[in-house]
Amino acid sequence: MRPVLNFIAASALSLSAGTAALADTVVVELFTSQGCSSCPPADELLGKLAQRDDIIALSLHVDYWDYLGWKDAFAKPAHTTRQQGYAQAASTNMIYTPQMIVGGVTSIVGTRGMELMDAVQQHAERDTKLGLTVAKSADGITIDLVPGADGTNRMIVQLVRYEPSLTAEIRSGENAGRNITYHNVVTSWDVVADWDGAEALSVEAPTEGPQHTAVIVQDGASGPILAAARLD
Repeated sequence: MRPVLNFIAASALSLSAGTAALADTVVVELFTSQGCSSCPPADELLGKLAQRDDIIALSLHVDYWDYLGWKDAFAKPAHTTRQQGYAQAASTNMIYTPQMIVGGVTSIVGTRGMELMDAVQQHAERDTKLGLTVAKSADGITIDLVPGADGTNRMIVQLVRYEPSLTAEIRSGENAGRNITYHNVVTSWDVVADWDGAEALSVEAPTEGPQHTAVIVQDGASGPILAAARLD
């Protein structure tokens, strides 16, 4: 589960169909790295989660392992920043791999499967009452949101693109000599709208190639995930 960093110091749908976000859809984010010898079991576990319809499982490769002998080709500084945001929201300054964040709230060591599934179940039972529908066409993606009953907050609407499966041949570092397959590897994570929840919102976003896509509505940049849906 190394390295642990003090980040303050270390500064299948048809083209015309739509899909509604299910009340029990839970987002699980895995912060991982090709250079982390403790990560492969968590990567494998995420692959199993990725097969479930009620979970949006995403791999976010971080870049703070890159100086230890192997540069992760899937890593992005933005993923490290996102993990730092979760740490700050939890009033800690420590980040590590493999770490899973469930529903934008619950932090779990990425290899603790039973603890993970308990957290998934707890988040599945929550209902924010937001209405989210996404639809894909030849021209792009339409995101429709209907306010919930819990008042207005600053929410951000995010479009996440990911590759379902990527394999890396790792030649050096802690995983030297291994070929590891990663699942739902995030390639881009963009904010497409800010929303106060006062009125219904409709957003158009472009499609970019054959990558799979998820829409995530979150209470701020590092808060609870309130609704999510995917277009595979």
